[in-house]
Amino acid sequence: MATESIGKLMLSMAIPSVIAQIINILYSIVDRIYIGHIEGVGMEALTGVGVTFPIITLISAFSAFVGVGGAPLASIWLGKGDRKRAETILGNGVTMLAAFTVLLMVVFYAFQRPLLYMFGASDATIDYAVDYISVYLVGTIFVELALGLNTFIISQGQSRIAMMAVLIGAVANIVLDPIFIFVFHMGVKGAARATVISQLLSALWTVGFLVSSRSSLTIKKEALKPDWPVIGRIMALGVSPFIMRATESLISIVLNSGLQRYGGDIYVGSLTIMQSVMQMYAAPIGGFTQGVQPVISYNFGAGNFDRVKKLYRRMIGICFAFSAGATALVIIFPEFFASMFTNDAELITLVGKMMPIFMCGMLVFGLQNGIQPTFLALGQAKISLFIAVFRKVILLVPLALILPLRFGVMGIYYAEPISDILSATVASVLFFTHIKKIVSRETLENIV
Repeated sequence: MATESIGKLMLSMAIPSVIAQIINILYSIVDRIYIGHIEGVGMEALTGVGVTFPIITLISAFSAFVGVGGAPLASIWLGKGDRKRAETILGNGVTMLAAFTVLLMVVFYAFQRPLLYMFGASDATIDYAVDYISVYLVGTIFVELALGLNTFIISQGQSRIAMMAVLIGAVANIVLDPIFIFVFHMGVKGAARATVISQLLSALWTVGFLVSSRSSLTIKKEALKPDWPVIGRIMALGVSPFIMRATESLISIVLNSGLQRYGGDIYVGSLTIMQSVMQMYAAPIGGFTQGVQPVISYNFGAGNFDRVKKLYRRMIGICFAFSAGATALVIIFPEFFASMFTNDAELITLVGKMMPIFMCGMLVFGLQNGIQPTFLALGQAKISLFIAVFRKVILLVPLALILPLRFGVMGIYYAEPISDILSATVASVLFFTHIKKIVSRETLENIV
């Protein structure tokens, strides 16, 4: 990672990660596509599954807490030549994921129905929501291990192995979904069962590799014992990606409940579709940055600062170009993308009207998509955390609560682009004012 051509290295690391992220997003996307086309109840079922999004997002947020927080640290220590320290980080990551699993299952099983009503469910959609999430929660440990540990495979340069972990689960989900939903007539529960089985397969592959001799970093029994300074470092760096994903849950709650209050089930359904479309083109960007991030961390740890600068410049430029292009496509053809998830004419028309408004801020948001992982790769937890909090907590949530008082249901759709544009601008200013000082020998010595 320290000598290969930058362009070739970025491709070799990023392409498998991009494919893995695209495949990973198919878990939820495929579920929604099939569920939205269940005869007679597709719209209500899709809306019900949509309101489970905050719970599912929060579960993945805890996996990111460990994975995205621990993997860059492991990469830095590998770059410094200390494999034992890197494996201590991995082992403590496994322990943290197991603890989070217990916590999440206890809380969500105990309060799932009132929480789902709070998240935007109605009497017409609550049963679909409960059917889906009660089964999905069974697989919490599989989600935590598969997502949380996959980044540790990428951190050692094994992007193809990481991609296979996701590919196995996603292919299984694509195959099992129509069988369980339509052949066995399990409906929404069938979609959830297919997802749990698929996540189990991904987790088995991921853990299997990390305990094998093929892995540069292996899970060792002695490394599972909590090392509180190590856990503290993982949490310090992982809190930013955790908040990024956890606040997605908060955003869904605010948006769904507002749409239910000012519009009704069909507006909640429109958000489910738009968030799904957003995930479709955000996944390649996330995969790309996840693949390049360990390379930046490794070279930073090795003191190759010129190489670090070339890497993050290219990463930010590619993120911006891709995000702008994908957003333009969605804005031009909104009804085409809506029809992927539903055959309800009224819902398709509503999405066709609202999607260009809701998505337009993403034309520039690719800047933040590249800048924030750059700060993470360089161990800058505080700046990365501020960027995450600024967009979602300081801007989007208040706007989604205030704007509807003046503009009704349209105010909720306006909140997203306003926050996207403002936060991308602030992230860019922070980057240009701080990056020179961060990429320095003094910062490197302090970060580890």
